[in-house]
Amino acid sequence: MHIPSEGLLTQLGYHPDERIIAQLQTVEENTPGFEQIKRHVVALSDHLKSYGGYVAISNSKPYLKIKIETEEPAKVELAKEEIFKWADKYNVALQKVPNKETYYILGISK
Repeated sequence: MHIPSEGLLTQLGYHPDERIIAQLQTVEENTPGFEQIKRHVVALSDHLKSYGGYVAISNSKPYLKIKIETEEPAKVELAKEEIFKWADKYNVALQKVPNKETYYILGISK
């Protein structure tokens, strides 16, 4: 199933405009296998909402990021379990941001 950029942005909570579409294009170019995982990114973001997490475009790196914003330790652990299970299932490499519950989606691992 092909998801157009505007559809992906809308499902992640963005209002597509030229700037954000260009930012997503940069993410796509820097994320190996992006086309294969982008529909799964939407499902992950939806699952994480109940744990205080979501998927967004990073403002500091050319990647999507997974962010957990809850302070509740149990929800943080459940969100991390979902994230790692998702990454393992779709063979996605992640990079943790030091001292934060944030992970960059680096792409399909080889």
